Amino acid sequence: QLQLVESGGGLVQPGGSLRLACAASGSTSDYVAIGWFRQAPGKEREGLGCISTWDGSTNYAASVKGRFSISRDKAKNTAYLQMNSLKPEDTAIYYCAANGPCELHAGGYGSWGQGTQVTVSS
Repeated sequence: QLQLVESGGGLVQPGGSLRLACAASGSTSDYVAIGWFRQAPGKEREGLGCISTWDGSTNYAASVKGRFSISRDKAKNTAYLQMNSLKPEDTAIYYCAANGPCELHAGGYGSWGQGTQVTVSS
């Protein structure tokens, strides 16, 4: 079974940057992509982007393209979400997901991390 653990969340000022990590353990040979999502209070879970663990190709939501980037370290079974020029509206719980194709739809993923809180505030 695949386990995912996010880390790197916290409080950051507007305009600042954060890098989140998603460490995978367990059946790591079974997943082909890592997706990043977020959910703000009272809102639906939003797909941010994903990365293919095979060739490193990425796909981003229009809302974050140019500000957020996803990378992975195959040797560490870890994916990263680099977030720049953060805005208060980026405040949310951020999740990574796997066991699904590289897509922005949450329903396509079978494994989820517990989430990490990101708060953008002065």
